[in-house]
Amino acid sequence: MSPKLCPKIILEGTRLTFKTETAFALNEHPRLVGVRKYRYHSPVISGEWCGFTNTPWGRGLINFAPEEEALAMETWHTWVRLFELQRYYSWIVDRFHISSRMWQKVHANRDYDYRWLEQRLEPLGFHLVFLTRSPDSFASARKERLKVSGNPSQYDDLSVFVREQDALENIVGESILPTLRLDVSDNNVNTAVESIANWMEETGGLYAPSAQAGEGRTRTTDSSDNS
Repeated sequence: MSPKLCPKIILEGTRLTFKTETAFALNEHPRLVGVRKYRYHSPVISGEWCGFTNTPWGRGLINFAPEEEALAMETWHTWVRLFELQRYYSWIVDRFHISSRMWQKVHANRDYDYRWLEQRLEPLGFHLVFLTRSPDSFASARKERLKVSGNPSQYDDLSVFVREQDALENIVGESILPTLRLDVSDNNVNTAVESIANWMEETGGLYAPSAQAGEGRTRTTDSSDNS
């Protein structure tokens, strides 16, 4: 019997870096989750879920208000405890603590220390993928997103995303998780997914951590690098 596939990937990046599309593709990729003869409900989860307010595009784990700090911290602890309890499962996460720290720093002038969280994620085998794009490529990404967006006004000012990406770069640089920086300026989700699959295979991230866990390396590439 072949080893059990249970990759754990956190996708980070500002809006318009196609994180959600990449998450769905990863969660159905045979190299990451095996060959499926039928479709089932393997979860894609997100810190971007706006679960703290009863309004569309409200507040949640990323953009919580000061008075919601205790709620947010309890939710972070709940998520990581769930991961620990189900360590032999595959988890694809579309934005998480990196995005939360960035949003709070950039938009609320508050900084939160999530090292405790990463210290619990690392032994479980979580890998971090930072999706980036060149500043001049945001316009083409916006054009594609506006075809389906229910809230198009959030993409009016692309300079916000460039500023957020710069902040994310610094925060990602402090992460203790194995990290892949992936340029998606070409808007090609398929090649991005193949690059992630290659990296997860190279770093042993497809399976539960062995005694060599924690030896992950940081790599920078673009979505055309499938070697």
